[in-house]
Amino acid sequence: MINLSRFSSMFLIPILMIVSSCSQPSTNQVEDSANKPSDTPEVATEDPEKLDVDYLTTLALMKGHLMVAQELIQAGKPEEAEPHIGHPVEELYGDIEEQLVTRKITNFKSILNQFHDLVKTAPKSDKIKTEYNSSMTAIDQAIAAIPETKRQSPEFILQVINRLLETAKAEYQAAVAKGKIVELIEYQDSRGFVMFGEQLYQLIAPMMSQNHPEKHQIITTTLTELKTAWPSVNAPKSLVMTPEKVSELVTKIKENSQL
Repeated sequence: MINLSRFSSMFLIPILMIVSSCSQPSTNQVEDSANKPSDTPEVATEDPEKLDVDYLTTLALMKGHLMVAQELIQAGKPEEAEPHIGHPVEELYGDIEEQLVTRKITNFKSILNQFHDLVKTAPKSDKIKTEYNSSMTAIDQAIAAIPETKRQSPEFILQVINRLLETAKAEYQAAVAKGKIVELIEYQDSRGFVMFGEQLYQLIAPMMSQNHPEKHQIITTTLTELKTAWPSVNAPKSLVMTPEKVSELVTKIKENSQL
């Protein structure tokens, strides 16, 4: 007769060993699980500060284009003004279109297009000034979506100014060849960007003068010198400033923007 007690012990011990080995993952299994990439995709989040800088820089470029366009219209050159009025829609508007929705700003592409169409079809119309003002007001309203505290922050505004000046530098370099202005539109673009960059600086000039007097003095003096590269909206016959000098001045402003 079989000893059931002994048989049960012999039979159960291997089973318990199997169960025990299945219930605890091995060290290698734990490590493999830890190293295995998650199936859940990571959601990329953009830096809010960078979004604001990009947004305001794009709007600032629009204003620079329109400022130089207005100069050309006043000089009786609407045909030269036309591409500068078109660029805000054709080259820039798409960069902020989603941001306008997020920031609850009314779409103003139609306002820009209306101004552009008028200059193309009726360059001597009495409505041109009104359309120009409407376009600039629409851009200003979009700029107002940036909190006022940030718009008055030297650290923030200087980032935008430096982006504008870098773009102006690149446009100026593209405009010059063999010591002459050969690309008029790029020359005028760069002028407009520097003009509006200086306007932006006026927003923070009082605070810079009070809190960073030495840097303020260097930046204002350098901006004044930089502007001499564009004596007029009309390209000079002889180059006033080399691209290398423009680059040097832009770099100097950037270096003194580190607060």
